[in-house]
Amino acid sequence: MSAAEGPLVVGVDTSTQSTKALVVDVSTGRVVASGQAPHTVTSGAGRESDPRQWYDALCEALRRCGEPAREAAAVSIGGQQHGLVTLDERGEPVRPALLWNDVRSAPQARRLTEELGGAKVWADRTGSVPTASFTVTKWAWLAENEPESVRATRAVRLPHDYLTERLTGQGTTDRGDVSGTGWWASETETYDAGILEHVGLDPVLLPRVVRPGEVAGTVRDSHDLPFSKGTLVAPGTGDNAAAALGLGLLPGAPVLSLGTSGTVYAVSRRRPADPTGTVAGFADAHGDWLPLACTLNCTLAVDKLASLLGLDREAVEPVSNLTFLPFLDGERTPNLPHASGVLHGLRHDTTPGQLLQAAYDGAVHALLGALDLVLDEDADRSAPLLLIGGGARGTAWQQTVRRLSGRPVQVPEAKELVALGAAAQAAGLLTGEDPAAVARRWNTARGPVLDAVERDDETLARISGVLSDAAPLLERSPEAH
Repeated sequence: MSAAEGPLVVGVDTSTQSTKALVVDVSTGRVVASGQAPHTVTSGAGRESDPRQWYDALCEALRRCGEPAREAAAVSIGGQQHGLVTLDERGEPVRPALLWNDVRSAPQARRLTEELGGAKVWADRTGSVPTASFTVTKWAWLAENEPESVRATRAVRLPHDYLTERLTGQGTTDRGDVSGTGWWASETETYDAGILEHVGLDPVLLPRVVRPGEVAGTVRDSHDLPFSKGTLVAPGTGDNAAAALGLGLLPGAPVLSLGTSGTVYAVSRRRPADPTGTVAGFADAHGDWLPLACTLNCTLAVDKLASLLGLDREAVEPVSNLTFLPFLDGERTPNLPHASGVLHGLRHDTTPGQLLQAAYDGAVHALLGALDLVLDEDADRSAPLLLIGGGARGTAWQQTVRRLSGRPVQVPEAKELVALGAAAQAAGLLTGEDPAAVARRWNTARGPVLDAVERDDETLARISGVLSDAAPLLERSPEAH
């Protein structure tokens, strides 16, 4: 056995570009082994990945964990949300998965919203107004553009569902991830038969929704996984719900996650339904709710600009009148799927470092603009913002969030919070605890708190003004060019 005080569990994060696995001691929360392996995403108009790569990456990540992975008593998969995985009668992918940041279904999102009664009806019914990120719009896009793929489909899954099914042989999902599809009724917590009929999706193709704390299955006999046959498999969940578990979030604590996409969210006891569509009314993984706003352009957009300028990502300089809206992949918050980057205020004396800082400002502005809508009346609006994700340890990101929010910022020392949340979910199967309570026992949110600074209202107002003035350009569809 490994030098561990209690049983071991495995938590997995299958993200956009890689799969990570942690082997965690249930008693202490100590990470005793870890592994990671990449997978590829197409570029261009679409964002697609072969799900078989995710499984290969999972096997490789577990292999790199070594012997401790073989000793695990339970495993759970956290994964990127919204992706559309279509499987044939043999359980093989019909085509590459359409990922969350594939925005080709923007026309279908608009049409579905109108056809089924408008934004408020969707928000009341599913908790969210569909955008091009949502799975239901991707299915509608597929039906219109690749009807032969739809005809060949015998099962529809989300990314984390696909890997869980490879482990157990059973089609399952959880309330956290399924709440981001657009075909799950949040009030009744069941599949919405009317929406499924409208988009031509037979509910028999969908996975069973496993309840929090329920066992999704056990690992079936397989030669390419280190787990023993019969190892418990937890329901798994979407990446944001997994990170919320990984932080042990209590209701009202605000989170800013800085990754390929940026998100702001908080656990709430109230079922959210925002008719403006800014806030997605997701469920969390343990019975509450996770109102969330997501931007498509965060660290990747800033890093792209740094690369174009030949700068280190920390090489920022103070900005005066320069504004950059970093909508390089279209945008979801605000809902501008056809947008591209906009630069305003460029002068002869503008420096590359100022341009880079303007990209940080534009990315953070979009996130903070949604924060007030995410937090309900029970939230403490002076509490530190929990800063997580790949950008959280970057000084430029930290300082930009502090300056534009005017709030203290806490940076948890724990890394890989999605995988840690999945591990806490797996641990809950063994101990009977609420996974968030497991994470609090592990003290995963521990980290330095950076004091609040005066909020830079001038920059916030300037960016809002440019965004408003540029709206006609940003909203223009490619067909109008």
